[in-house]
Amino acid sequence: MSRCVALVACVMIFIMSVACLVWAEELPPDVSNWVNLVREKLGGATITCAFCPHPTTDAMQAMVDEFTKLTGIRVRWDIIEEGYLRQKLLIEHQAKTAVYDVLLIDAFNMAEYAPSGVAIDLKPLLENTELTPSWFDYEDILPAYRDGIGKYQGVIYGIPVAGETRYVGYRKDLFEKYGQKPPETMDEFLNLAKFFKGKEEGLYGIAMRGQKGIHFGSGWMTVMYQLGGQFLDQKTWKVLVNDPKTVASLEYYVELLKQGPPDIGVYTHEEAVSAFTSGKTAMWFDSTALTPWIIDPTKSQIADRVGFVPPPAGPAGAYGALAGWNVGISSDIDEKRKEAAWAFIVWMTSRYNAKKYVENGGTPVRRSVYEDPELVAKNWTFPIQLASLERANNLVQAGISWIPPHPKYMKVLEVVGDYGSAVLAGQMTAKEALDKAQVEVEKIMAE
Repeated sequence: MSRCVALVACVMIFIMSVACLVWAEELPPDVSNWVNLVREKLGGATITCAFCPHPTTDAMQAMVDEFTKLTGIRVRWDIIEEGYLRQKLLIEHQAKTAVYDVLLIDAFNMAEYAPSGVAIDLKPLLENTELTPSWFDYEDILPAYRDGIGKYQGVIYGIPVAGETRYVGYRKDLFEKYGQKPPETMDEFLNLAKFFKGKEEGLYGIAMRGQKGIHFGSGWMTVMYQLGGQFLDQKTWKVLVNDPKTVASLEYYVELLKQGPPDIGVYTHEEAVSAFTSGKTAMWFDSTALTPWIIDPTKSQIADRVGFVPPPAGPAGAYGALAGWNVGISSDIDEKRKEAAWAFIVWMTSRYNAKKYVENGGTPVRRSVYEDPELVAKNWTFPIQLASLERANNLVQAGISWIPPHPKYMKVLEVVGDYGSAVLAGQMTAKEALDKAQVEVEKIMAE
């Protein structure tokens, strides 16, 4: 009986090996060679991914069976709620449990993870030509993402897997009807918002984030850098909240929001996009990640009448927002697990598999994807998103991170967002509000 079992097992192993070889033979030679090397060296290893519910997670889970069949590396998933994921990774690292191999890292948390040593520097792996084949093509990742969200103080802690910038959506039918052109400058943007407010019954000029706290602060950041404002000096961490340019940027943002619907003071990104897609506003300025809602005729009343343009330029420059997610590797695991984790990252995030990743619901981060004719045909906004990302990269090139890389930044953003909301409500002037905010933020930074 035992001989029969052993014979069956041998046959099954032989069949699986043949199937894997046949699959490998269908791959391009350079991809097949890498797969064979990985399977020979790391086949049988098991890695665990600490991710949150996200389109990246869905896309990679859809691709993981192929990866395992080709390489022999098994993959476990621990899907953790987004807010808890940050805390969980820090706790596991402090305890040195080494339970996780591949980490999904929010760019907002990079400034906290890097100094804590949660993730390793990926540069040695990227430079190892045996582990990282040419078809991975790190340089194909857009510079704005590669340098803006994947690095902390010049060190590569993550490979970008999902990113977003912000751009202006506008009603083409209204602009054509009234002989207006999409905004190219911040002055034009504000003037257009004023022009369209009340132009027709129930019509307003703009929809953006105005809710007290972080949402207000995030919306304000959308226009702040172009106007020369900053909350923190990113070299010295000096507080710049009541700097004249930052005050002027708040005055601009409040004036802009006043051209929106009367309830704009409670808007998050969801209410803002809803106001725009329902036809209440002529313009909208927010995340490219929200584009599918706007161009989906089942969700948007203006899907066939909408256009997009890159962020308007201001006196300080033509800049844009930048946020997103990376995959990195835990610093608590041994070398073999690090190599297995890296093989997973190479396969999932390579240029070779980039189109498949996006087709499975992943968010594009590579130039080759944004320029792929088939994908552009499915989402005509790709070229405009690409132009917007180039403006986001201008900020990176100027040495400024759109999300200041400091672990206390979220506290800062909440404080300035609270005071900004008070200005919108007419409770104080921008100068009065930011003089008070300056004191509070200085205390936060000194703690």
